[in-house]
Amino acid sequence: MSSLRNDGILRLALPKGRMQSAIVELFADAGMPVRLDERGYRPRVPLADVDCKLLKPQNIVEMLAAGSRDVGFAGRDWVVELDADLVELCDTGLDPVRIVAAAPTALLVEGRLPAQPLVVASEYVNLTRRWIEERRLAARFVHTYGATEVFPPDDADVIVDNTATGETLRANGLSIVDELMRSSTCLWASRAALADPRRRVRIDDLAMLLRSALDARRRVMLELNCAAAALPTLVAALPCMRVPTVSLLHDAAGYAVKAAVPRERLATLIPRLKELGATDLVVTEIAQLIA
Repeated sequence: MSSLRNDGILRLALPKGRMQSAIVELFADAGMPVRLDERGYRPRVPLADVDCKLLKPQNIVEMLAAGSRDVGFAGRDWVVELDADLVELCDTGLDPVRIVAAAPTALLVEGRLPAQPLVVASEYVNLTRRWIEERRLAARFVHTYGATEVFPPDDADVIVDNTATGETLRANGLSIVDELMRSSTCLWASRAALADPRRRVRIDDLAMLLRSALDARRRVMLELNCAAAALPTLVAALPCMRVPTVSLLHDAAGYAVKAAVPRERLATLIPRLKELGATDLVVTEIAQLIA
């Protein structure tokens, strides 16, 4: 299919599989609830002139590179694996994994691979072959098609696979011996789509809305009151995005201060603000956050 289209349709690819639920939830948080067809591959989003399709992440990378899809989600690992020339618009941070080499613990010598011919199995053909070459291993590669962790020790000595916690590897008696890269789900665009001014505007708007939901997850709205004398010190202590909103209280009794602050700092921030004279603190969730 030619990437030189003039039909006004934006072609979006959503990931099928373990990434799907997190991305659907992100779209809902960004005000774009996805309507899924349980038996089909054509979900609907509340955006005009958007053709949406569910695809495996590997296929999304290939379709974006070919220009038949304009924008879509996939892990960085598959973009590197397939050596695809795509533009990263947003790292969602969702589904973080490490791509690692692992082997049966009994095979290792002082935690390292033995100096002997090895069989290395993986779904990641290019990443694994590069790793074998870089480590100068005497190894034969075996291409797997899922469930790579079951290959050792009978059918492979080493595997290269993705892992979030390492629990599956440990459950199969495997120890990590090397880390090839880290990956998470990203929003990617084809270069052809970004070269089209009309599609670029729509892609940029989509990325902005998704980033607004991601940013809102990392921050909360903190509101407080304070006396006039405490205002400068309190404002200086607030880790806000730019500057806080400050307004005069009724009867000039002090000031109301509002700021979007990092969620992860609340445990230390609130006691510190109380110490500096803050009162009537209120913390609320943020749906979307656009700077």
